[in-house]
This record gives sequence, structure tokens and C-alpha cells, in this order.
Amino acid sequence: MGSNRELCRRVKEAILPVIAERNYQLVDIEFVREGRGQVLRIFLDKQGGINVEDCADVSRELGDILDVKNIIETSYHLEISSPGLDRRVRDPADFERFSGRRIKIKTEQPINGRRHFSGMLRGVKGDNVTMECDGAEIEIPIEIIEKANLTHEWNDNFC
Repeated sequence: MGSNRELCRRVKEAILPVIAERNYQLVDIEFVREGRGQVLRIFLDKQGGINVEDCADVSRELGDILDVKNIIETSYHLEISSPGLDRRVRDPADFERFSGRRIKIKTEQPINGRRHFSGMLRGVKGDNVTMECDGAEIEIPIEIIEKANLTHEWNDNFC
């Protein structure tokens, strides 16, 4: 979310009631410049997965809410999307939920001289994410994770 952290927080606050009412999960929000304009991307999920009709349906409602509340004062394009196969993982509950799945993690600071890790997610221990990498279990402090994504590919060269 970067410099748009406050804007994304206000968008989240405005849209959460609609998302909760539909039993959807808010996965991520990003507000970025692409090409000639701004794009507000909202990533949603639900039990059994989100589909194109779900995205189109909720897009109209969320667009109306954002217009009425006038949170974004510049013109922008609204995109509602599923998180996809390589979904981003951010909070401890998701690291726990996706235990047993393959993951790539990039850290802000090196751990044993490395910032890129790939392997099997094992869960959360205290304030650390645990994963199996190169046959060994490692712990990565959540606070230094720059980016974490599930992956459907196994890449032994990444770790």
C-alpha cells in the first residue's frame, strides 16, 4: 500500500460492510498508477473461490459506495479481482490457513545472508512464519517480510 496506506485504509473501512454481508474475504487493496491513470484494485475471496460474476456484481456496489463517500478525489479505474493462484499472504491467520502450501517469501533484511526463500509453509510460531526450505525448518519474523506469495510452482533454485 506504500504512500497510499491512508487512502487504502479509508477504502477498506468503507467497503468492509458490503464484503462482510456477502461473506467475502478482503485479501488486499492497492492503488497504483498504471499507464495514464490510477487503478484501485480490490482482491476478494470466498469459500469455494470467487468468480467473474461475483466480481462484476460487487464492483457496481463498491463503485457506488466509493463515489458517494468521495474517498478518491482523482479519476481512477476500479478493478475487483480474485487473488489468483499466486495470491499474496499478509497476516498471521493466512500464514496459518495456508500451512502445507508452497510459498515464496522476500524479506526486508537478510537472514543468514539471504532475502529470498521458497519452500513449504508450515505455519506460525509466535511472531514468526515457519517454513521448510532446503530440507530445514526456518523461522522468519513476520515484521521483516516484504512480500509473501503462495506459488503453484516448485522452484528449487529460488531457495
